Order: sequence, then C-alpha cells, then structure tokens
Amino acid sequence: MTSRIENPFSIRFVLPEQRAMYLQMKEDDKLVPMLVIEQDELESFHYIIRDSACEDYAITVKWWKAVKGERGTICSMWGTVKWIDQNGRRIKLINDADSQWISIDSITCVIS
Repeated sequence: MTSRIENPFSIRFVLPEQRAMYLQMKEDDKLVPMLVIEQDELESFHYIIRDSACEDYAITVKWWKAVKGERGTICSMWGTVKWIDQNGRRIKLINDADSQWISIDSITCVIS
C-alpha cells in the first residue's frame, strides 16, 4: 500500500463549495427532534427550578433549540434561577459568565 505522498495521483481535489456543503450536511446530521418529556419528569424539573430560585443554588439546565424546522440542538448551561416568568413561560438562569432566558416548554433536563 502506498501513501498519498508517494502516489501523487491519489490526491482528490474538492471545491470550496463542495467542502462547505459536506460540512453543512455533517452538522445537519447532529440535529435532533424535540424530545417528549413525561409529566412526572416535568413536575420534577419545575420543583428543582422553583427550589433553585428560592434557595439560591446552582443547577444545570438542558434545553432544545430549533435550528432547522422541527430539528435542533440541545443546549446546556449551569447557574442559579433568578427569575421565573409565569406569563412568558420562561426562566432566567444566571452564572458568573452569562445569563440566559430559557423557555420552560423547551427544557429537556434539569440537574441539581
């Protein structure tokens, strides 16, 4: 078996547009549909979120973020819940470096 350096005819040329399309396809393969969460899990998430807001301790929240239609990515952030917006159905998570408003309906996991 010869290496590519030894055999110059084995080198394959790829146009920048082809490479960009290939990389985009690889990224699209990583997208996932919105997860369906059971009611008892949701209640557990809500309890941990309320407790974090009242007791001022850090939690990790994972949520689904739409990227292309019905497919998206799972985002993650740790911090303390500083605000629960009941009308907007969202929470404000704050840590040393960032703050983020997260929709309650898109939360997929809460870890205390």
